[in-house]
Amino acid sequence: MTWLELFASAFGLANMLLLARRSVWNFPCGMVMVALFALIFFQARLYAVAGLQLFFLAAQIHGWWAWHRAPADAGSVTVRRLEARHWPLVILSATLLSVAAAALLRQTDAAAPIADGSVAAWSLAAQLLTNLRMVESWPLWAAINVASVALYASQSLWVTAGLYTLFLGIALYSWRTWHVAA
Repeated sequence: MTWLELFASAFGLANMLLLARRSVWNFPCGMVMVALFALIFFQARLYAVAGLQLFFLAAQIHGWWAWHRAPADAGSVTVRRLEARHWPLVILSATLLSVAAAALLRQTDAAAPIADGSVAAWSLAAQLLTNLRMVESWPLWAAINVASVALYASQSLWVTAGLYTLFLGIALYSWRTWHVAA
């Protein structure tokens, strides 16, 4: 545990709580969080999730822009549902990306190539659905958070593992609240 990990986790918690409330102010907190976690994960040799933080930084910037333009309902952005016909594309894309990332990471000194690649790939899919304000992003985040807790605990990133345990609870709460709002 480092001060950097604690600081990143504090911003991460603020990001998720604001996101659960559908507040556009989740994005500045998310930007700080992902910048700090990029460094933390790189130091832990979790290269895919370290690189994922760069995508998340771009996604945070895009999300902030997109959510500012989205219709609001009492100060919160409106959310929508993913059409069932789009699920096969989401599942196939994330699965193929998981396999490719794991294969690439096996060529490095990555600490956990399969878990690292899978968390990164599925997080890409979930983040894209979140930026599109899709309710269905939350069950993906819940599953990703379970895998992330195991991954980060395996690397002794205990504060981060604890944070992702909280993220799991927030994802389940958000799934319910966004479902009602859609």
